[in-house]
Amino acid sequence: MNDDARPAPEPHDIPPHSGAADEANRRDPSRRSVLWTTAGVAGAGLGLGALGGGTASAAGASAPEAVAAAEAVAAAPPRQGRTMAGVPFERRSAVRVGIIGLGNRGDSMIDLFLAVPGVQVKAVCDPVRDKAEKAAKKVTAAGQPAPAVYAKDEHDYENLCKRGDIDFVYVATPWELHFPMAKTAMLNGKHVGVECPIAMRLEELWQLVDLSERTRRHCMQLENCCYGKNEMRVLRMAHAGLFGELQHGAGAYNHDLRELMFDPDYYEGPWRRLWHTRLRGDLYPNHGFGPVANYMDVNRGDRVVSISSVGTTALGLAAYREEHMEPGDPSWKESYIGADRTISLVQTAKGRVIRLEHDVSSPHPYSRINSLGGTRGVFEDYPERIYLEPTNTNHQWDDFKKYAEWDHWLWKEHANPPGGHGGMDYIMVFRLMQCMRLGLVPDFDVYDAAVWTAPVPLSHLSIKAKGAPLPIPDFTRGEWKKARSGMDSEKPAE
Repeated sequence: MNDDARPAPEPHDIPPHSGAADEANRRDPSRRSVLWTTAGVAGAGLGLGALGGGTASAAGASAPEAVAAAEAVAAAPPRQGRTMAGVPFERRSAVRVGIIGLGNRGDSMIDLFLAVPGVQVKAVCDPVRDKAEKAAKKVTAAGQPAPAVYAKDEHDYENLCKRGDIDFVYVATPWELHFPMAKTAMLNGKHVGVECPIAMRLEELWQLVDLSERTRRHCMQLENCCYGKNEMRVLRMAHAGLFGELQHGAGAYNHDLRELMFDPDYYEGPWRRLWHTRLRGDLYPNHGFGPVANYMDVNRGDRVVSISSVGTTALGLAAYREEHMEPGDPSWKESYIGADRTISLVQTAKGRVIRLEHDVSSPHPYSRINSLGGTRGVFEDYPERIYLEPTNTNHQWDDFKKYAEWDHWLWKEHANPPGGHGGMDYIMVFRLMQCMRLGLVPDFDVYDAAVWTAPVPLSHLSIKAKGAPLPIPDFTRGEWKKARSGMDSEKPAE
């Protein structure tokens, strides 16, 4: 039986790059890229231009052709299972976890899983055995039995997913592996949470939606920024009506990553930098998009319907290479096409507008923008400030700290959480594990994951089509019209 009703093209179906520089982009210049990269992934980047479902020429086609290609994939196929909107987890006394990927992110996150009561880490996986064994030692140091270690090869994660003593699989690997790993976890009866972005193609997003509905397993984008203290405070204020009727919001990932992307040890290979040789659009929309989508109840009374994207020229990475990399470094064989800054405008069914930005290739202090405006006022972050009528009438920003009473119960209960990113990582893990233990509906689901990631392929195609607005699929198949709970949760009784 075919497990995928809507299979994505295999790598050999996708036209490859041509030219010496593009051939170099497909080589595997490091241990990590050899172990963790699938064949033809550079070509898969081109496939994104055609949305993984149209013709490859659509990537450089006229605006009408690009829209037609987008509409073909945006059309919702018949539902194969039942909706996962509002579906609770099964209640359990403990959550048994398997962790795939133990680089920078996975190595830090295992500490947080171990810090949450009622969580057992049963298995760890990374093709670099030293990393897997280091993680296993953390588990035993926390007083838990030694986990199974999967480090045989790049496919050993499949054996982790087959285990009968795992409830939840956490994936923190290079982006091109998120889709096959999430798919494998669900096919083996596991709930799965994936770091951003959850997939790189629209066809893959549809497959994850269909598979979640068929298997009755949750597939979640683990968007930690949704659990930021400011984000959760603004969420509660927005839902209480303090901003009036919501009109617009903005989110971003403006983070100077040039030094890290050229560091051979930080990412253990150039996998992240190489995506800038494959796509022109917003490679990482989730951090900015997720919180604003929550403010506006996207998929819970409103939905996003279109995206229009523009991008600058690609100069930043090449300029950094010119200044910092020695002659003969493998990076000199790379040709960068990713826009230094991508700006997208997303329209919702209710007429709201969301602005997304992405810039990791030029000098810029860190900012996720994180703004929200309505008929009664506006909030803007970086730095945090607010202006709400009738309190503010002098055209001067007010102090956001005055609104601490609106903090989410999670932040009131965990005022000083452990871990990185200001504690939002721990809050996210704690809440997810709590929902699984108590049999609650998760704060977000596969439909949110698909929507928050859709700008990756769509922004690329819109830029290629000179900013043409493209349709965003309704991954909920109409369920968005029904109001339902999300991240603005009530504290549950244990």
